[in-house]
Amino acid sequence: MFATDLNSKNPGPARAASFFGIAAGLGMAVLGTALRAQAPAPSTGALATPELTRVVRVSDPKAIHGFEAQSETVRSMVERGLLALSGKKDIASAWHEYLTLEDRVGIKVVSGPGKTSGTRVAVVDAVIHGLLAAGFSAKQIVVWDRHIADLRQAGYFALTERYGVRVAGASEAGYDNETFYESNSIGKLIWNDHEFGKTGEGIGKKSFISKLVMRDMTKIILISPLLNHNEIGVSGQFASLVLGSVDNTLRFESDPSKLAVTVPEMYAMPALGDKVALCMVDALICQYQGEQTPLLHYSARLNQIWFGKDPVALDVLSIREIEKQRQTAKVPSPRLNWELYQNAFLLQLGINEPRQIQVIEAAP
Repeated sequence: MFATDLNSKNPGPARAASFFGIAAGLGMAVLGTALRAQAPAPSTGALATPELTRVVRVSDPKAIHGFEAQSETVRSMVERGLLALSGKKDIASAWHEYLTLEDRVGIKVVSGPGKTSGTRVAVVDAVIHGLLAAGFSAKQIVVWDRHIADLRQAGYFALTERYGVRVAGASEAGYDNETFYESNSIGKLIWNDHEFGKTGEGIGKKSFISKLVMRDMTKIILISPLLNHNEIGVSGQFASLVLGSVDNTLRFESDPSKLAVTVPEMYAMPALGDKVALCMVDALICQYQGEQTPLLHYSARLNQIWFGKDPVALDVLSIREIEKQRQTAKVPSPRLNWELYQNAFLLQLGINEPRQIQVIEAAP
């Protein structure tokens, strides 16, 4: 079950019906009363054939020198990608296609793997530079991840010194008592979980959303690295947003079958998925082994950044690229958890079929 903030936009009937289909079939979660009241009975017919979803890919062989991102080159790549995706002729108009000047913008990064394997500071720097040029103020921008210590270690506080933007941890901000995801799986709570130290019926069944996400941002830009994840294939759009936004996640993280259900369901919460304005993949380097541990001898320099609106499509393409690099390096492949992305498709969060993903190469 998930409760929603009363000021949040509820998902439409089509998404709600798909949610019921997964919840009933897998027996993992049920919807809250407010959503249940407006959901029609699930359709028994076949899903309509989805349209193509667009992904823009920008390449520049000068983007990485050694394992260091080259800031000026990366900035140019981000501008090219935004212009190609939006179809606009200037960068300010491109940003305004996805954000308004009234928005409070959260830039979600993956900082735990560090400077070279997580989201690279140079990519985030380029995004901030573009937002400021488009008329946003530094006070409207927050760069965030789950833990402030990871952000500090990865070098993100340099952006505060350079631009005056805020850098914040979702865990340190605390969790909203009224907005949560609930399932029958009871977690072993740790010190920074919202219900840690509490006792009583139902304690440990809820994952609460961070106050940082609920109160400090109206739109989110996801920037995930092209980095393998041992359970769900890639440390990508879904894993980045969901596992970075909520507490009590240990009950899911070690179980691929639970992740396959809970990650799409939590992403579908209005307080999370509805805020996502733009998705980007930092594909400057593809690390295909190691997950949170930087193992750059298991990596390939791609010198690319990907852009899109469809988080499912970007994650699917990311997993396919990681698998391609494993095959090239003759490294054994794990069992891939495609069920998560099928469930995301059923929830109408995006396209999981590669044949329906149109990859567009942005011209130099």
